[in-house]
Amino acid sequence: ITAFLASNKRNSYNAQLRAKQMSRRRRQRKMDELSGKINPKMLEQLRKKTKFTKDELDALCRIYRKLISNCQYAAKTLATGSSSAAIVKPHAAVEGIDRIVFRELLHSTFDIVTEEILMERIFCCWDRAHEGLPLRLEGWLTGLSIFLRGSLAERANFCFRVYDLNSDGFITKDEMFTLLRNCLIKQPQDEDPDEGVKDLVEIVLKKFDLDKDGKVSIEDFMGTIDIEPLLLQAFGQCLPSETATVSFFSTLQI
Repeated sequence: ITAFLASNKRNSYNAQLRAKQMSRRRRQRKMDELSGKINPKMLEQLRKKTKFTKDELDALCRIYRKLISNCQYAAKTLATGSSSAAIVKPHAAVEGIDRIVFRELLHSTFDIVTEEILMERIFCCWDRAHEGLPLRLEGWLTGLSIFLRGSLAERANFCFRVYDLNSDGFITKDEMFTLLRNCLIKQPQDEDPDEGVKDLVEIVLKKFDLDKDGKVSIEDFMGTIDIEPLLLQAFGQCLPSETATVSFFSTLQI
């Protein structure tokens, strides 16, 4: 009985010790992530998962640190300047790149000038594992890899998810209308610009709807892009131009 009790006590102590060690490692990973640091093992995993070199990953982590700092500063400023501070989240709770900083990055760094609805969809689709949440380090890097160096198939898949506004697996006529209506510039002489958009939707649908079921599936979209790559961003800009991509990499301090 004494041996049994001693064994149980040792097992309980070992379990507590392992739990503390795991908790300590999780806290350290979280701190490293928020500071933009990558341990050698994670660095190698990300190098295999993305299309960046180790030096590029280090440089992108430095950018991540700056963006996190911007998020925290903006949240702190909002909290101190708001008259309704009770409903404002404290800046310490901000973890990752938020919508405001992300949109500013897309606009100022990658020359993406698009409607609010597309900006929101790009943000939500960036990290599939944490859709719509502030971007953490790994999600930031893996999403950036597709955004900047993805294959045609990877970028087409990303664009499709952006255009699929309700995430049901199809781009419907209503979604096409919303996207194209926001993209087109209304002319003062147009009496009913929506009619022109409806006509354009029918034209685009005929191009993309390969199985003729009245909506565009991922298979339809990929098949069309494979034939005509220039239609990749037919429903609005959600990827950077080649010039913006080259310019971005030239600014990395490697």
